[in-house]
Amino acid sequence: MRGTPTLLPSGAHAPGAQHALDPDRLWIRLARALVGVAALVALIQKTLDATLPTNDVDIAQLYSEFTVQSNLAAALVLVASAAWPRTRLPRWWDHLFGALAFYLVMTGIIYVVLVAPPEEPWWTLELYWPQMIHHRIVPLVMAIDWLLVTRTVRGRWWRPLAWMAYPAAFLAFSWIRGGIDGWYVYSFLDPTLDGGWPAVLVTTGEVLAAFLVVAFLIHLAGNVRAALAGGGRRRAGPERP
Repeated sequence: MRGTPTLLPSGAHAPGAQHALDPDRLWIRLARALVGVAALVALIQKTLDATLPTNDVDIAQLYSEFTVQSNLAAALVLVASAAWPRTRLPRWWDHLFGALAFYLVMTGIIYVVLVAPPEEPWWTLELYWPQMIHHRIVPLVMAIDWLLVTRTVRGRWWRPLAWMAYPAAFLAFSWIRGGIDGWYVYSFLDPTLDGGWPAVLVTTGEVLAAFLVVAFLIHLAGNVRAALAGGGRRRAGPERP
């Protein structure tokens, strides 16, 4: 069928760089496993710290953070991508991986621009180690993986809009929760601070615009990567749903 994406079996890519960057290569699977496990260990540490009486964020608030939710999902996907060959994963796996690459890239950008203390240099690695993993290492690894590791499924033009569903739902959840208990996950979403709702809506609009631009860039990068793998394409048996 015209336009129907197909999967490449392991080793079916053209020789050279394509083969070296095949998702089933051992070194790629080991790297994904290492980063995924590191993200989970960092999350366990954050959870333990949230139980301390001196911490100003409890467990429910911790798991209300975009950073925590996106890192948890990315960690599970990285571990699964390491555990199973690409041909044993569903055809939509690349779309899911791209969504998480998008969320993690935005996690890194939003932290540097809006969340980090003003005196903290954007390039520093001198952070509380779980924060360093969640705000620096995992976003960087997800971006590099998406750009370099071979992709086999191209996305339709509306894929970035589908990816935006989670940030939009998160935004609504954050405002509803804040209106109920007075706690807002990020200060730029808090209408009780200086500037009120006008300042919040302006900043939120800028953030959503940035999200949409980055979503389309990541979408296009994934399609280019899939196109580069098109040479020597062969069908990998029956299509998966």
